[in-house]
Amino acid sequence: MFLMRFTERAYVNYTAEDVKNSPNSAVRLTFSNAHFDPQLGSDLYNTYLDEYEYCEEIGFDGLMLNEHHNTPTCMGATMNLEAAILARTTKKPKIVLLGNPLPIFDNPVRLAEELAEIDMISRGRLVSGFVRGTGVESLATNTNPLHNRERFQEAHDLIIKTWTTPGPFRWEGEHYHFRVVNPFETPLQKPHPPIWVPGTGSPETLEWCAEHHYPFVFLETDPEATIDMKTIYADTAREHGYEPGPEHFGYLLRIHVQDTDEYAKEVGKGYLVGNVGVGRLPMPSDYMFPVGYSGRDPKYLALRERIRSDPFRVGGLDTAGYEAILDANRMIIGSPDTVIRKLRDVLSRVRPGILAVWTNDGSISHKDTMRCLELMGQEVLPALREIGEELELTDPFQKAP
Repeated sequence: MFLMRFTERAYVNYTAEDVKNSPNSAVRLTFSNAHFDPQLGSDLYNTYLDEYEYCEEIGFDGLMLNEHHNTPTCMGATMNLEAAILARTTKKPKIVLLGNPLPIFDNPVRLAEELAEIDMISRGRLVSGFVRGTGVESLATNTNPLHNRERFQEAHDLIIKTWTTPGPFRWEGEHYHFRVVNPFETPLQKPHPPIWVPGTGSPETLEWCAEHHYPFVFLETDPEATIDMKTIYADTAREHGYEPGPEHFGYLLRIHVQDTDEYAKEVGKGYLVGNVGVGRLPMPSDYMFPVGYSGRDPKYLALRERIRSDPFRVGGLDTAGYEAILDANRMIIGSPDTVIRKLRDVLSRVRPGILAVWTNDGSISHKDTMRCLELMGQEVLPALREIGEELELTDPFQKAP
């Protein structure tokens, strides 16, 4: 099982009143950058990079980064810059980008060049994940949400051809037009870096991933719904002549460890002001899912509604629901023994070959984060490796998808 560490790198130096007074009371897209302190931001970026570098020392297989725009909930606005730094300052872990939001790029060839450089600087450790991005990303970059999936797929095809076909060649697509495609730098890994795709289970994306043999990483999805969504991938894979295994699936889960259950539970509340934002005010639905963004295949309406109605989805988290979240194992928080026991149950049900360990977020302090990581290295990661072997959770580097 491949174990990678993740955090959203949140900025929480603002108040609930600030959010309430923003346009549409939204913490994303229209929350003013007047609330941002660059000096604090400088400190936070360096702290987050220090934490990622420590993750190599304690034994994580990968360092996972993501990207969001116009929001304090994720400071990774240009994660490729962070990836380039980690590519140079670390030696062993994979640099896992989950991922670059392809539809918002007007020049995928430039993105292909950036990723090729990261792969070379890291000596071939890049895992290049691609995403459609939330509606916020489309709106923040003035990209028509109606064309989101089309642009995603065409940008992907252009990047793959750029990496694998000697130039110069011409590209005349529906959304991208290049008279000359011929970047001189190409990735170290051949034919190209591994590609993983994260998401919350869009059926159309699951089918597309299965067609391309790409691992799909489920982001905090309900375990039972995840099993149903894996069926969509598996059915499509069989149509294309192969049987998917754990190496085709990943799972992201918030996991925080402290010396005692009681202290871990208190610290873990910090997650609630991370991805949702200080004040935990509901996001306007048209920010995350603007008209034209979501899939419309009628055969998946029931599953899509089930995914959206999940009471623990990001945006519905609140303080009153914290106990329910813990009881349902949607966050695994506690002492090492408690965390290991609960993780065994989740892993046996979901069976991912890739586990993304979301160690901290929101108001969880650097001190508590470092103790969490220390306990991870000492007790949790070794136990997870044993569980992975016991459950035969092969990962993409043990058995190529």
